[in-house]
Amino acid sequence: MRIKNKSAKVYKKQRRHLRIRQRVVGTPEKPRLCVFRSSKHIYAQIVDDVARRTLAAASSLKIAPLTAAPAAEATEKAKETKETKGKAKDKKEEKGKGKKEEKGKKAWTGGKKTAAAREVGRLIAEAAKQKGISAVCFDRGGYLYHGRIAALADAARQNGLRF
Repeated sequence: MRIKNKSAKVYKKQRRHLRIRQRVVGTPEKPRLCVFRSSKHIYAQIVDDVARRTLAAASSLKIAPLTAAPAAEATEKAKETKETKGKAKDKKEEKGKGKKEEKGKKAWTGGKKTAAAREVGRLIAEAAKQKGISAVCFDRGGYLYHGRIAALADAARQNGLRF
């Protein structure tokens, strides 16, 4: 793979990816689990490099959005906002009275993208089980083993994939 003149960040990522790909090769017995991460989504596929075939694939495009509200809830919210427009004066008066209740802080468990990566890890492990694949070698694609990449790998391991 030839690397074109690009920014330092992209160049370093491509160099890491080439270095990993020299060592990580998928075989029919132990295929390669490769990961691609875009700014919004994450993709994973299991590849047999000898036969040059993709055996299984999963992506965050195929899972339902984690925070999407159903259409019925959206219309109810729209109705509520129309009704409350006339009550703006009452809200201003109530705002000055009493203290707001402080909500307890929750422990951070990762954002929507990390949750989507966990779901993709679960899906790719299930797809691998259906194909009879139990062990893979992990190709992180030049990305650091952190955040979404680590979440995907951990979820795949928890669902029965060995690497």
